[in-house]
Amino acid sequence: MSGDQGTRHDVVVGEGGAGRLDSWLAATLGLSRTRAAALVGQGRVLVDGKVPRKSEPVAPGQRIEVDVPPPETLGAEPEDIPLDIVYEDASLLVVDKPAGMVVHPAPGHPRGTLVNALLHHVHDLSGIGGTLRPGIVHRLDRDTSGLLVVAKNDISHRVLSDALKARTVKRLYLTASWGHLASTPLTIEAPVGRHASDRMRMAVVEGSRPALTRAEVLERWRSAEFLQVSLGTGRTHQIRVHLAHIGHPVVGDALYGPDRHKGMGGSGRAWAAALAAMVPRQFLHAAELSFDHPETGAAMTFRSPLPPDLEKAAAWARTTP
Repeated sequence: MSGDQGTRHDVVVGEGGAGRLDSWLAATLGLSRTRAAALVGQGRVLVDGKVPRKSEPVAPGQRIEVDVPPPETLGAEPEDIPLDIVYEDASLLVVDKPAGMVVHPAPGHPRGTLVNALLHHVHDLSGIGGTLRPGIVHRLDRDTSGLLVVAKNDISHRVLSDALKARTVKRLYLTASWGHLASTPLTIEAPVGRHASDRMRMAVVEGSRPALTRAEVLERWRSAEFLQVSLGTGRTHQIRVHLAHIGHPVVGDALYGPDRHKGMGGSGRAWAAALAAMVPRQFLHAAELSFDHPETGAAMTFRSPLPPDLEKAAAWARTTP
């Protein structure tokens, strides 16, 4: 059926059907592979009634159900939105993104994004990310603040993207997590993929893409800890998912650790409730970003202090026993 509600496909894989799911969808439905992978990631594809991975192999006889939504009329338009630009040259910008700002337009957030602000400030952004993600090399969640690098031309975009894949871009985060880690420093290695039933969430899912997070305690507080976290990989929501997976979700994380403090006992519960009331969003900040310049090769490092909302909470936590 097609029309204003989009198109639904219910297909049985025929003889000769094989390969990755996203590739098979692209060839069968006439989509780009990126679009096919996005549909899988959005939970719009079922294989024999189950939510699959985009890399899952398909085989003859399997039933594939696909819900293709109608085309969106989203478009990224320049908007005069203030930007905290830490560094800029002819190749790139480093931006300190505030909490609450979405990186690029998406359903539900067509305007007011970092991309809209960038298009007003820069007139020659790299086009590799497409019309909705020009120049965007990597992202931060809406309620995560901190440093992002943005490419201003296609060469820089490719080099920086390759550096991310090769894990030569170093990203350090500051966060607060509930409870106390069993040891420090701590390495968390667990695959992260789309949640089986809630497409808005990620989860530790066996067989998904490998993910590696390293955490080190900087300050031990009454019922929480202040951590420095580094990424070995860059999966969606990785830090939040990994810390929740080991039982120490990020303070203020409404998706992966809602009301975690309410489960605490003893006198630490009141302290935790007071901290939770002071943190208006997830306590997660991209504090340091290091990479080699994509054209000159020069080593570059940028740092961003905790923003006022998180610094206020941290100051209270470290001085209140």
